[in-house]
Amino acid sequence: MTDKELQLLKYPIGQFSCPSNITKEHLAGWISILEHFPNRLEGLVKDLTDQQLDTPYRPEGWTIRQVVHHLSDSHHHSYTRFKWALTEDKPVIKAYFEERWAELIDSKSAPIDMSLAHLRAIHFKLVYLLKTLSEEDLQASFIHPETNSEVPLNFNVGNYAWHSNHHYAHIENLMKLKGWI
Repeated sequence: MTDKELQLLKYPIGQFSCPSNITKEHLAGWISILEHFPNRLEGLVKDLTDQQLDTPYRPEGWTIRQVVHHLSDSHHHSYTRFKWALTEDKPVIKAYFEERWAELIDSKSAPIDMSLAHLRAIHFKLVYLLKTLSEEDLQASFIHPETNSEVPLNFNVGNYAWHSNHHYAHIENLMKLKGWI
C-alpha cells in the first residue's frame, strides 16, 4: 500500500480545515451534524455482526467496534471541555491517550450498544448546550496541553462535527469495500 493510499484511508474526508471567519451558518451546520450523528451512526452499524465489528477499517487501524467506542469516549471528553471553557478562564484541559483507551477491554470487546446509547445522550446534552450559547460564549477557549494552543469553542464545534464525519467515513468506506452495504 502506498503512502497516498494509506493517507486516504486515515483521512477519507481530509483533515479538518476551519474557516478563518466562523459564521452563524457554519455553526448551525456543524451543530446539525452533531445533532444527527448518533442516529446516522447507529443506522450504519446496527446490523453488523461481531465479526464485522471486529474488522479494522485500515491496515494497523482500529476495528469498527473500537471506532464506535472511541467516538463515545472522545465526544464525552469534548463535552467536558466545553463545560470547562464556559466555567473557567482558559483552563488547561486533560489530554488522554486515545490509542491506549482503544486497547482496553471495553473498547476491544464490549457491545457497541453502550457507546451508541452514550453518544445519543452526550450529543443530546452537547447540542442542547450549543444551541443556547451566544457568540461571546463561543469565543471562550481552553488550552490543549499537547500543543499548548488555545482552542476556541466555536472552532471545537467544527472540529467535532468533522470528527463525527471522519470516523463515520472510516466505517462506511470499509463497509462499501467489503460489500456490506
